[in-house]
Amino acid sequence: MSKPFGVGELLARIRVALRHQVPAGGPGDPEFVVGDLRIDFARRHVAVAGVPVHLTPIEYRLLTTLARHAGRVMSQRQLLKDVWGPGQTEQAHYLRVYMGTLRRKLERDPARPRYLLTEPGVGYRLAAE
Repeated sequence: MSKPFGVGELLARIRVALRHQVPAGGPGDPEFVVGDLRIDFARRHVAVAGVPVHLTPIEYRLLTTLARHAGRVMSQRQLLKDVWGPGQTEQAHYLRVYMGTLRRKLERDPARPRYLLTEPGVGYRLAAE
């Protein structure tokens, strides 16, 4: 970054760098497993019943954000902030579209999800068991 620069540009670059960090389940958790779903944080690999699943970067970020908070309900606003950034917290349609896509890729029956659960009026939750 060359000088002089604005504080807004610096903050935007910091947000991008933070978004591109590889999320981890925790210091001792290189993997998250629930049922047939397996997320390997170190290798950025997702599989269902041993079959690799290709995810876009946004889908992967959304799934790993939910996995870090597995079992807890995350509000739509918090997911939008964590995945898309603080400027997108009012764009709930993004979240609905990506959750539908993730369900089609990860669930046996997307209409009856086992892993990616909707909490009406609140947000979403990834099953912990």
